[in-house]
Amino acid sequence: MPEQPDGTVHHLDPRSLRGLAHPLRMRLLDTLRFDGPATASQLAAKLGESSGATSYHLRQLAAHGFIKDAPEHGKGRERWWQAVSLGVRFDDSLLTHSSPEVRGAAELYLHEVALTQARDLSAWLGDRAAWPEEWQSTWDMSSATLRLTPGLAGELVARMHALIDEYRDRITDEDEGDSARVRVHTHAFPLSSE
Repeated sequence: MPEQPDGTVHHLDPRSLRGLAHPLRMRLLDTLRFDGPATASQLAAKLGESSGATSYHLRQLAAHGFIKDAPEHGKGRERWWQAVSLGVRFDDSLLTHSSPEVRGAAELYLHEVALTQARDLSAWLGDRAAWPEEWQSTWDMSSATLRLTPGLAGELVARMHALIDEYRDRITDEDEGDSARVRVHTHAFPLSSE
């Protein structure tokens, strides 16, 4: 099992958002979070990028506090990197920030998150036949359309997040062999009124 970052969450502020809001940086950070420490060359090969590009963007992630050196993994001149925190928290106030650069970075970040979630689901759909039967009968891709007020929508989102949190760290050592990382995407947004 890959080495996990600490359980903290990185709260995005205008400076750190500008350091993260780039598609390759977001992919690099996710890869380090979920697959554990790696070198720029390893990440370049995994993501289909040049090692020069990954090196540059890794240094930017480090400068903004998202990753750090993992010297215990290196041999000689190899530079290993690891994620610092387990997640990122986006503050909606970034979307209305006085700086157009911050607002643009916030929009780019959110759109990249949506694209990543769509890629995750598409990858599962393409690969699901390779999984054991018990996994094939437990996945979900559903939607529901409800009529809610903003207050009720906020309550629903909070309850969904609380339910997801109940399932964190429930895997015991005995369950480890049967477990897999399961991605849960939630989306709650108003549809255009007609």
